[in-house]
Order: sequence, then C-alpha cells, then structure tokens
Amino acid sequence: MQRTLKQICSVALLLALCAQVYAQKPQSDNKADKPESVGLSSERLQRINQLIERKIKEEKLVGALTLVARRGKVVHFAVAGQADVEGNKPLKTDAIFRLYSMSKPITTVAAMMLLEEGKFQLDDPVATYLPEFKDVMVYGEGGALVKPKAPMTIRHLMSHTAGLTYGLFGNTEVDKLYRAANIFGDFTLAEFSKKVAALPLMFHPGEQWNYGVNTDILGRLVEVWSGVTLDEFFRQRIFKPLAMNDTGFDVPAAKLDRFTTNYQWGMSPFALGEAGGKRIVADHPSKSAYARPAKFYSGGGGLVSTAQDYLRFCQMMLNGGVLDGARLLSPKSVQLMTMSHTAHARMPAGGVALGKGAGFGLGFQVVTDTAENQRLGSVGTFDWSGAASTSFFIDPHEQLIGILLTQKFPFDGRLSVEFRTAVYQAIVESMQH
Repeated sequence: MQRTLKQICSVALLLALCAQVYAQKPQSDNKADKPESVGLSSERLQRINQLIERKIKEEKLVGALTLVARRGKVVHFAVAGQADVEGNKPLKTDAIFRLYSMSKPITTVAAMMLLEEGKFQLDDPVATYLPEFKDVMVYGEGGALVKPKAPMTIRHLMSHTAGLTYGLFGNTEVDKLYRAANIFGDFTLAEFSKKVAALPLMFHPGEQWNYGVNTDILGRLVEVWSGVTLDEFFRQRIFKPLAMNDTGFDVPAAKLDRFTTNYQWGMSPFALGEAGGKRIVADHPSKSAYARPAKFYSGGGGLVSTAQDYLRFCQMMLNGGVLDGARLLSPKSVQLMTMSHTAHARMPAGGVALGKGAGFGLGFQVVTDTAENQRLGSVGTFDWSGAASTSFFIDPHEQLIGILLTQKFPFDGRLSVEFRTAVYQAIVESMQH
C-alpha cells in the first residue's frame, strides 16, 4: 500500500514564467531575512503561524512547516507541532517529508533537460520510444475499443492530456479497469509502463485534461533517453548540482530520525476535500516502505525531501533554470513549461480538477486569470501539491515562493489556499502596478 501511495498526487495550478528573472539564491541557513527588506510585513506574516497553530489546536493537523522567500531571501521559515505524536517528537526545520505529487515538476524538468539535448521533441509519439504504446486503444461508447484520432505525444504526458488516469479518484469504466489491473506495486518503471500500455485510454489524446500516471510514464522515458535509471538521473543531473542532499526515492537509515510520520483522517486516503473522522497513523517511519531501497522510481509521486531542498528547486525555476551557477534549463524552456497548454482541453466532470482561472503547463498548474481564480495571486503563478497536503507556489511577477509541508491524508485543499492567502496578504510592496 505504501508504494501505491507513492504514485498518488493531489491538486494544484500553474503558468508562465515572466520575462525578467534575477539570478537570486535562497539562504542556506535557517535564519530568515527581515521581511520589510523585500516588501513584506513581519506583523502580517505572523498570520501564517496563527493559521497553522489554529489547525493544530482544532486537531486538523499534527504539525507543519511553512516557508516564504522573496527576491531570493527567506523571510519566513517556521515549524509548529509534532513530527510524530505517539513518540512526542517535535517537528524540526530539517524534517524529511513525503512529496508525493510534488515529484512531478522535478520529473518534468528532467525530461525538459533531455529535450534541450535533442533527445526528443514534444510532439513525438510516445510509442516512438516506448513500443508498448504502439497499439494502445481508446475506450469508446458502449465499451468499444477504437483507435486514437491522434497519437499520444510527450506533450500530452507532460500536460496530463494523454488519456491516462490513476484509477483512484474517479469511477469511470477505465478507472475500474485500472483498479482491476492492480497497476501499482513493486515494479520497475519498465514493467509499470507495459502494464499501463495494456489498458485503454480514457479519451483521445489531447481532447481532455485528466490527472493520471502520465508523469510516471514520462519518468520511464527519461530512463530510455538517458540510458540510466530515473533515480540515477535525478541524483547526478538535478540533486547534486542543486545541492538537494536530502531528496530521493527512499530515506537512508542515518536520516530516519528526521522522517515524519504520515497521518490519515477518516477512512480513505484519496478522498477529495477536507475529511473528518478519527486520526490514524498512515505510515510510520519505523515500518515505512521508504525506509527500504526503492525499486519503483515513481516520477509521479515517489520522492521525499526537505523544505530547504525543495526551495532550491523552486528558486532554480524562478531564476529561469539556474541556481548558484548550476544551469539545468534555458529560460525559454522554463517559459514554455509555465504557460498553459490546456486551453482547448475539456475538463473532467469529477475527480481531481484544476482550479477556475487556471490551466496546466508542462509539469505545473498555472494561473491564467486571477479574477476567475478567486485567490490572491498573479497571472503566471505556477504550482502543484502532494497527496499528503504538501504544496508550493512560485510567482514570477512578485518574485515570491511559498512552501507548505505537512503529512495529512486525504489532501487538504482548503489548507493550501489558506496558506497562500496568508502569504500574499503579507505583501505591502507589490511589484505589479
């Protein structure tokens, strides 16, 4: 079950990284800069702490870490509550969290690095590199299997418009087939890809947006294009250059004492919306599959990380693909990734949905209309979340990064929105006029 959860994801949005970005870098220590130095209010930032403390008091959270950076300076970095209630273990700033779907942007960056090296083009058919998808069919009316109107492409995978699903959030006939096929397990990515390719598509590629195993298949493509495992590619090409020393597909024994306990409210870890019910332990470090070397390198949901590490990834994206002299991407690639690619795609009737006024780019959700989005923010802000109620956002216009890390099933979308509101209301000098 725990490896199953590594494939899961949650909700979010994203968009275009703006023209002028500065080669800023986040602080490497835990000391926060004075918020007023970057146009934020110290007093108003306290509302983030108040939000988390209230949630803990209401027993809707066990603990949480919140981080805000602007113009390359960390101006808020706070922890509250516990990493493990039963062990009376306080949450610390170097805690390791399950990212789940916050793995997706990292996998998409890996693929885009290989695009820049000429390994593929976005409109290449997936079957060109993964022959198992050559004869994939679409589930049509009455259950009839029909040929796709157009081939599934790499861009379809990156934007979740390929026709794939999870089998966890919906109840369509294809979702039922996914569940019956038991696609999640202790497989290699190559084995996983073949199991998925044997199932029909939910719709013709490009016609609809649907949250699914797209990024896990993309991770398999990274292996094919690079000739190394996804784990090795991440370590050598992303984590090492960015000094993301605590990020990976498992937690080494020497770091297990920093690994947080994952909790669940209610019966289902995959329910949508804030859940009630008794709190139980969903995954304890002492029994976790993450404490053993991974076999399935889930690019869609398998990574663990810290706030400091994920901040470095976010700052690299905000900087246009570079951090501390390590360039992973060109600014033009970052711009393409953070534009909406789903303007002409239908949205699903149920299950995981994008927010109003938002589209999906290549690996991120993107805000396309702030009025329609009905949240404080900017057009062009890009983000995503993880199944255990983790979330992040990057606002190029305001040069702003927000990161929220906790471990709560099912995904608490309201918490993510409330955190973002608390960050934006602390701005007293906007860079947009």
